Amino acid sequence: QVQLVESGGGLVQPGGFLKLSCAPSTSLFSFNVVGWYRQAPGKQREMVAALLGGGQRNYADPVKGRFIVSRDNAKNMVYLEMSSLKPEDTAVYYCYADQLLGGKKSDYWGQGTQVTVSS
Repeated sequence: QVQLVESGGGLVQPGGFLKLSCAPSTSLFSFNVVGWYRQAPGKQREMVAALLGGGQRNYADPVKGRFIVSRDNAKNMVYLEMSSLKPEDTAVYYCYADQLLGGKKSDYWGQGTQVTVSS
């Protein structure tokens, strides 16, 4: 069973910076897409940033220009750098990855890490 372990969440003031990390239990090269979702209280989980196999990056409109998703193949890690944080960025952030094996798609989620933006 694939596991994704997030770290790096916490409390930060508006305008601040946080970097989230995600450590998969298997090689990054086994995944088709890796990325980050978030879920704020009372809201549905939403995609924040995705890194596709060909290197394309997709971002949700509210975070464009402020967040950067990246991967380090040597360290087998996925990151989300969040700048100019706003109170509305407050949410539980989840690392996500999917695999395509034998025509079957499997989705994997981390346990989530809390990000709170408040003064």
